[in-house]
Amino acid sequence: MNIRLILAPAILLLLLLAVAGCTEPAAILAGPTATPSPTPVPTTTLPEVSATPGPTENLPDVWEVEVQVQSNGQAINPQIIMTFRGGKGMNLVPELDLEVIRSDGVVETGTMTQPLYVGETVTLPGTTQNNDRAIVWAITAQGDRVKIVDKYVPFRSYNS
Repeated sequence: MNIRLILAPAILLLLLLAVAGCTEPAAILAGPTATPSPTPVPTTTLPEVSATPGPTENLPDVWEVEVQVQSNGQAINPQIIMTFRGGKGMNLVPELDLEVIRSDGVVETGTMTQPLYVGETVTLPGTTQNNDRAIVWAITAQGDRVKIVDKYVPFRSYNS
């Protein structure tokens, strides 16, 4: 009877040690294992997008086009609307690249291609802040990019 009192707790103790994972003496005797050194990962830095409008260029008179930029003023779904207003170069400029740099840093892009017509619009997502930046690039027949619009687009304009 005494053997049962001693044997039962001893078996229970061995079962608890096995379940707890304390049965690997080789790992303790071998000492600490060497951890592999981390492999350096090359970091790439993205070019910073400036939120400040820069200078624009003028197209020659025969290439001149006009694009109107404004916000829809809707708080639930703020959009920036870019509308083509025509110009002497509307049949000569093959493409207009449109870009919105939102106040949260997200860059949205769009394109207007030939045939361009007065009233053609492209709508890009904006924010409810007053410092979303709109940029319009006219692409010439030679492939040059000419910045014709670069300005802040106010979310709402109360005195216009």
